[in-house]
Amino acid sequence: MIDWTFKQVFKGAGFLTIALLGSIFFMLMYNAFSFFSRINPIDFFTGIQWDPDTSYSIFPLLVSTFLVAIGSMVIAVPLGILTAAFLSEVAPEKLQMILKPVIEMLAAIPSVAIGFLGIVLLGPFISKLFGIQNGLNALNGSILLAIMALPTIITISEDAINSVPNSHREASLALGANKWETLFKITIPAALPGLIAAVMLGLGRALGETMTVLMATGNAAAIPKGFLDSVRTITATIAIEMGEVPYQTTHYFALFAIAAILFLISLSINFLGEYFANRLRKFDA
Repeated sequence: MIDWTFKQVFKGAGFLTIALLGSIFFMLMYNAFSFFSRINPIDFFTGIQWDPDTSYSIFPLLVSTFLVAIGSMVIAVPLGILTAAFLSEVAPEKLQMILKPVIEMLAAIPSVAIGFLGIVLLGPFISKLFGIQNGLNALNGSILLAIMALPTIITISEDAINSVPNSHREASLALGANKWETLFKITIPAALPGLIAAVMLGLGRALGETMTVLMATGNAAAIPKGFLDSVRTITATIAIEMGEVPYQTTHYFALFAIAAILFLISLSINFLGEYFANRLRKFDA
């Protein structure tokens, strides 16, 4: 009886989660379609300006979002994978016991605290380094998001590297390869599905971040020309404008439309991450 009760509780929790996700998806799509009934979708996706008074175009917001997210991955992916390889293959056990909790603690730092550091420390440093007036730009946001994505990338990458059978390493060493050749030519390529899953989930983390990019990127809703330009991401736009927008106006529905696009992008990235994670599980089996 107890087993049956807990089974039903867990099943109900699972169905409730699916229902909540479906409800959010339906709400976003319903309001997005309300927006597209008023605004031409072609103008929405191909325009060059987001201005609630005159024009609604997601294009500059998409460019800004992906610029910051991809910039963060350029920093976080090599650093995260190399750190995971160090922890898994090189670091002594005592050092691992120190580093792993420290890395996991990065995920516990509030995003508003990281954004504050971007304003008071990193922003002025970037401004002085490149000789520009404003250090609140895409580069600032990329560095901060890289820090926030590192715990996810390192943890999953380490699990992927640890899952590679020791027989692979032993065979490589038996053929005359040294430890570093084995790591970079055998172990890491064998762990590639798990590493890709780590990158996908880290990218999803970067795309969905709000407070840090709201505080540290300058919030200029224009198409950026480079990492030293101020940008405004989709999440920052929603956070800035949703609290003051009149209910059920075109502007109101426009915010739901960009939220729906971000939801679909994040969902696709998570599906890709789960796909590669499943390949890793099959490899373990």
